Amino acid sequence: MDIMVGVLVKPDAHQKLRILSADAQYDLACACSGEKDEHRKRGADGRWIYPVTLPDGGKSTLFKTLISNVCNSDCKYCPLRYEQDIRRCSLTPRETADVFLDYYNRREVFGLFLSSGVCVSPDAAMQRLIDTAELLRKKHDFRGYIHLKVIPGASDAAVEKALSVANAVSLNIETPGEKPLAKLSKKKNFIRDIVEPMKLISRLTSPGSKYHRVKQTTQFVVGAAEETDGQIVKYMAALYDRLNVNRIYFSAYQKQQGDESFKSSFFSNEQSSMQSKTTGFVREHRLYQVDFLLRRYGFRASDILFGRDGNLSLDIDPKQTWALKHPEAFPVNPNYASPSQLLKVPGIGPITVRKILQRRRGARLTSLHDIARYSATLRKAEKYLVF
Repeated sequence: MDIMVGVLVKPDAHQKLRILSADAQYDLACACSGEKDEHRKRGADGRWIYPVTLPDGGKSTLFKTLISNVCNSDCKYCPLRYEQDIRRCSLTPRETADVFLDYYNRREVFGLFLSSGVCVSPDAAMQRLIDTAELLRKKHDFRGYIHLKVIPGASDAAVEKALSVANAVSLNIETPGEKPLAKLSKKKNFIRDIVEPMKLISRLTSPGSKYHRVKQTTQFVVGAAEETDGQIVKYMAALYDRLNVNRIYFSAYQKQQGDESFKSSFFSNEQSSMQSKTTGFVREHRLYQVDFLLRRYGFRASDILFGRDGNLSLDIDPKQTWALKHPEAFPVNPNYASPSQLLKVPGIGPITVRKILQRRRGARLTSLHDIARYSATLRKAEKYLVF
């Protein structure tokens, strides 16, 4: 009788990378879907390459991987949490640097986004990330873009060290407040492990400070903790106004990321149907639209309107919702309106406003065709304008 013998082979660096770069998909803090060209895509060799809009607004492509998927955290939405039965592995800083430089030297990527599971402790995980960045900076004289994840619960010293070698850092806020986070993790303390380090980053990167060029971003997991869009938007405004966060990202919770006990514990049948993949991504998209309104359109959090359930409309974008509720603000004459008035018009964004201001200096505008090429987006503005 033949006997089948299974041999466990220790994975090499490239095999580990295939595992870890795929697992990096669950952390989307620098791969938002706010614009059509920002969706993550998989490289032909199984590694993950991300077209992204950077915190300063520039667009590029990052190489993204976890340095380890070993994690002792218990985030219920995350497939990498300690209780899950998955193949665990870690890259050394040297392995990570070498593989990244191979991509970088072939000009396939612009920079590096590096994250990790909480292996051993937050500071131990941080040290792996920092060692990789220092190896690139000091040994290989890499002067390009490095984004490091700050692990919740990291010490002040580890946070500052990360700022010394990175162009951007991110610490995921995950939920709008202590109570929602408590539903997802018993190990994380919202104030101690997330808010206080974010405040420290804000102080250390404030204008005139030593690390003022370093950008800070964060991310919400949308739909995992029964939070409402209204709660998220309230926190968004505080993050921009009080902590000077440069960019906020959103990741729709996907049911397959959690186990059945988590879903049945936190979602009723009605809520489960509302957390379908389509609905989740529409919520994510609506929050990105709100983010643009707050950052680039002059809207305030109080301008954002929600339904009775505290959520944004899934059918109408938040800017048009505002316009429908404020008929007194329209119609707007693009020949005389201020930039702030024009930015309130559905279908008109900052680029179109600049075109209007430029073209009305030379001649009177008589129709939408005088503003820009007629499109479905610009067509939205038609009933809100008068020439």
